[in-house]
Amino acid sequence: MATLVITVIGDDRPGLVNVLADAVAGHGGSWERSQLAELAGKFAGIVTVQVPDSRAPALAEALGELGGVLETTVQLVGDDADAGPGTVPEGDLLHLDLIGNDRPGIVKEISAVLAEQGVSVEDLQTKVVPAPQAGGDLFAAKARLRVPGTADQGALRQALEALASELLVDLDVEADDQPEWE
Repeated sequence: MATLVITVIGDDRPGLVNVLADAVAGHGGSWERSQLAELAGKFAGIVTVQVPDSRAPALAEALGELGGVLETTVQLVGDDADAGPGTVPEGDLLHLDLIGNDRPGIVKEISAVLAEQGVSVEDLQTKVVPAPQAGGDLFAAKARLRVPGTADQGALRQALEALASELLVDLDVEADDQPEWE
């Protein structure tokens, strides 16, 4: 079996998931994992599928022909990939919540601290919402982080707290005890 990673983007409208699912199922593929969302009137996402090796090229071609509805890219994940199906990355999971006045650079600043500590971002969701009181917008972020066993979690927390103080945002980091979907 081949594992394909498919990215999609298109103008949002009903039925887009069905168009994609039809192409996958029509080539004997099995939908494994996905993250799909509507953002600013666009439908975007990423999907992994398992498909018989012999049918992978035809599926990739069929997905390419969805250009009138969805723009797609397809990548084959090799057997030697670091995170193949069933592979559980090593390290602890942390959950980060952040909220504060919106301003340019918040994601850059937070991601720089995470990268310095060798932390991987497994999931990141952000949004900007009107502040309850007049005077601007609030930036909110939720992230699931994978902290390698070699990382100093105390130093990571201190670096994030120092940055939160500098950015004037509320930031909370705690163990992520939600079950993972593998």
